[in-house]
Order: sequence, then C-alpha cells, then structure tokens
Amino acid sequence: FELTKGQREVGDEIAADLATDHPMHRLLQGDVGSGKTVVALRAMLQVVDGGGQAALLAPTEVLAQQHYRSITGMLGDLAQAGQIGGAENATRVALLTGSLGAKARKEALLDAASGAAGIVVGTHALLQETVQFADLGFVVVDEQHRFGVEQRDALREKVGGGRPHVLVMTATPIPRTVAMTVFGDLETSVLGQLPAGRSEIQTHVVPPEKPAFFARIWERIKEEAANGRQIYIVCPRIGEQEGDEGDAVVAEEGDRRSPLGIMEVLPKLEELLAGLRIGVLHGKLHPDEKDAVMRRFTARELDVLLATTVIEVGVDVPNATVMVIMDADRFGVSQLHQLRGRVGRGSLHGLCLLVTEAVPGSKARERLDAVASTTDGFKLSRLDLEQRREGDVLGAAQAGRASSLRLLTLQRDEDVIRDAREEATALVGADPDLVEHPGLATVLASLLDEERADFLEKT
Repeated sequence: FELTKGQREVGDEIAADLATDHPMHRLLQGDVGSGKTVVALRAMLQVVDGGGQAALLAPTEVLAQQHYRSITGMLGDLAQAGQIGGAENATRVALLTGSLGAKARKEALLDAASGAAGIVVGTHALLQETVQFADLGFVVVDEQHRFGVEQRDALREKVGGGRPHVLVMTATPIPRTVAMTVFGDLETSVLGQLPAGRSEIQTHVVPPEKPAFFARIWERIKEEAANGRQIYIVCPRIGEQEGDEGDAVVAEEGDRRSPLGIMEVLPKLEELLAGLRIGVLHGKLHPDEKDAVMRRFTARELDVLLATTVIEVGVDVPNATVMVIMDADRFGVSQLHQLRGRVGRGSLHGLCLLVTEAVPGSKARERLDAVASTTDGFKLSRLDLEQRREGDVLGAAQAGRASSLRLLTLQRDEDVIRDAREEATALVGADPDLVEHPGLATVLASLLDEERADFLEKT
C-alpha cells in the first residue's frame, strides 16, 4: 500500500527526533485506523537498524495480538531472523502477554533479554520485573490513556544508563495529555486524514424528550440485519452486581438509577429483536469464550453483539455498520470516540446512536452533543479538558479533580502559557543552574519537592 502524505510527514518528524542525542517524547494522535501502527513500525525499525530494541505496549491481549500479527505480516521475511527464508538483515518480533504458555513465555523472555528480538510486543506483562532487554532504545505506548504514569514509566526504567525514546499513541488524548501538550512537555504529531477505504461515521443523540427516536432504533437494527449488516449494542456494565466491569463516569446530576447492564438488557433485546442472532461479550468470560464469540461475529454467524467496553479497542469487523450505546452519558468522551470507531471500518457508512436520559442543558448532554458534532479527537479532548480540568500537572491525577493550577485555566490562558514557556526556555538555556536568578531558584526549590520533581521526570 502507499503511505499517505500525513504518514510520510509524521514519519520524518519522528525520524528526526530519533536522530538527536536526547530522548524523544512525542504524542501521535490519529483516529482509529488512520495508520499509526505503520508510522510506529517504521520508527521501531530505525531503532533496530541502529542496534537497539523497541517495545510496543498495548492495553489488552486482543490488541497486542493484533499488533503482533499486523507487524509480522507487514515485515514478512524481515521478521524471520535465524529462520529458513529469513532476510539477511532480518530481526525477530516477540509477543509477551499474560496468557502465554510456559514454553512460549520463556522463549519470548529469552529473545528480549538476548537482543534476538528487535521488536517486543506485549501487554502489562512487559512491565514485570522478570522482563529484561538487551538494549531498549524505543518505547511505543498504544492507547496511552489506558496506562497510568507509573505504568508507562516502569517500562522506561528497564533501560540501564539512560532513557529510551518514547512515542505515545492515542485516538483521543486524555485531558492531562492536552495539558502537557499546551505546556510543551510533549511534542505532537497528528494524522488527520481519513484512511483510504474508511467511511464517515454519523453520530446521533437519542434523547429522552424524543421517545419515537428510541423506538426507531430497533426497526433500524432489523433493517440493517436484513441487508446482511451487523450491529453492536454496548452497555456500561455486565449487570450481575454493582461495581461490575465498565461502570462508567459518575453522573453529575445527583442520585440516579444504576447504569444499564447486559444481563438486564438481554431479555428485552430478545423480544425487541426476535429472530436475530444475538451474542454476548464481556470481560468476565473465559478467554476461549470471548474468542469464540468474536470469531462467530466476524464470520457473520451473529447479527448483534451485546457487549461492554471490552470491544473498545482491537476489534475490526468491516461488516458492522451500527453501534447503539446505552446510557451513553455514563461513558467518558474518549470511550465514546473509541467505541464508535468500531463501525464504518469498511466501505459501508457507520451509524452511532448515543442513547441517554440526560436532559437538554446538562453537562452530560453537552458532552454527548459534542461527540455527535465532530470526529476530531483533539476537539473532543479539549471539551473533556473544559469539563474535567487538567489534573495535577505536578502529580499523579490523570483527570481534573485536583488541579494544581490556581490562577490559570489552560483553555483560556493558552497564549500566556505559551509565552511563559518561551521565556522560561530562553532563561534556562542561558543560565541552566539559575546562578544569576537566585530568587527564582529558591521559589522553584520550594515548589518542586523531590516527589514532584521525580514525577515530572516520569511524565
């Protein structure tokens, strides 16, 4: 396939960063399916060519396996070092996840520690102390909002005497990341083009004041199924008990009923969608059961997949055209944006319906209306920043219940922050130890205690 203009430009930016003598820390923002993996792979190969190793950290086994298959498929004989048919300058790609058998795990650990594997793909299993690298030079973190700061740093700390280059990838930056972007601690690259073969996704809010819209959903699902298309229906939780997987954003408007669960919705669906083949998927199923359900859905043996957010990443079924998200106001902006990326993945147009009881004028409704109005991840993250604040920029809070900023608001004062950043960069460049600015040095010392300074290093 031909690289897009955006992929080439971003690739050049990253290649230039990798050629410098200080660690890269860059955010790659691109919608689901925009080609971030290819960009990351080209960067990883640059590091491998330089004699180092690269690690790709994914939040779920499904996504890690998808990356592994995609990377080995694209590399072909370049991923078969030491094997018959392998290219002369080939490397190995290792996969390390929690469910690997003992033999496969031992082999992957050995390949990483010996340096035989130039690229290591894995889940949180990569963060364990038993995982060692020969020369880790580059860390790629996919869907970085799924990992905490400490988790992301754990992989970087596996480098002996220095810090590796870091590329974090996401379809919707979390508010904290937007804050870091504004503050200049993170360089940003954007893949804004809709990839070839991808269709537009229309998103509509199904509100309480229009009950006819809700009734129409089930007719629309039947029509799509009759045309051979498939449908996702997503609920915030499983519904077996409180605190289940997927319990979503706590509502702002006081006491409300519990979020809808799959087990509550399933009997109603069996009545509303009589005759359609319905499958159920959630995180508490055994991995083999999950795999079997997804295989059936991919093979078009199911018309409807009733699921929790377990389908948020790593699921690619081009024949799925409609997604209905129940209690959509219980999800965060990032989740909604990721979830709707499951439809419109082929040549068929996608439709996402956000079902809510949130009333007009409420914050929850504003959030849903914003998601419906744009597919731009950065616009959505700025809305998230407005509503949730930026978190503690000198602490671990990822979202803004505890902003350390008192007089500034990132949205309103972006120009002031940019000018201050430029002034600070120039001042530190001319006087790194602040010898000529003792007053400033004293203030900084009181503000940046050891814990906060250490945290800034990690982020």
